This record gives sequence, C-alpha cells and structure tokens, in this order.
Amino acid sequence: MRFTKDHEWVVLEGDVATIGITAYAAEQLGDVVFVETPEVGKAVKAGDGFAVVESVKAASDVYAPVAGEVVEANAALADAPETVNAEPEAGGWFARLKVDDPSDYSKLMSRDEYEAFLKTL
Repeated sequence: MRFTKDHEWVVLEGDVATIGITAYAAEQLGDVVFVETPEVGKAVKAGDGFAVVESVKAASDVYAPVAGEVVEANAALADAPETVNAEPEAGGWFARLKVDDPSDYSKLMSRDEYEAFLKTL
C-alpha cells in the first residue's frame, strides 16, 4: 500500500490500482454521507479529481494518485457511504484504475513515510 500527501491510498496488483482515502482522511471528514465514484472508462491523470466524498462537515475531491483508466467503481458506496468511515483502507475503496505506468506506484509514499508526513501536519 502506498500513500499521497492528499491522503489517498493505492494498492497495485499487476497493472490495476485500487484507490481510496486513508483512515486519517476519513477521520478528518467525519461521518461520510455521500460518495460519487467515477464512471468506468474515464481516463484520469495523476492529480486529477476523479471522485467526491461528502461528510456532515465538508465535501472533498478524491484525487487520482496515478494516471490510468477507471475499470471499476465501488458501487456499494452509493447505498453505504459510511463504509468509507468503517473500512477506509479496505471495503471503502472508491475505484480501480488500469494504470498507464506501473512505475508511478513506486514514487508514492510508503506507510512509514506517510505516517512521518502526518506528524508534520
């Protein structure tokens, strides 16, 4: 699992990346009440907003940590957005991308690097 400074996580299996928001992000948002996942087939660049998460506190974009094409969206979040709070780094994933360049994954932060980054906030 790798992480971004925007509090997304990524797991790469082959050339498919599963993406969600971190436990820290879910905690900062508070109770998630709505999730908008991207459309299958949508091409995204690293850094593009590709999903939206709304909580009782705020609405936030979810940014693509790597470039690729959406091959699956987590449709279960439409009926159960609270899954993002309950399982942010597991069942609360937003989308899966077929990545353009799998080497981009190695440029993201490790868990240790991410946890060190959180201490600077």
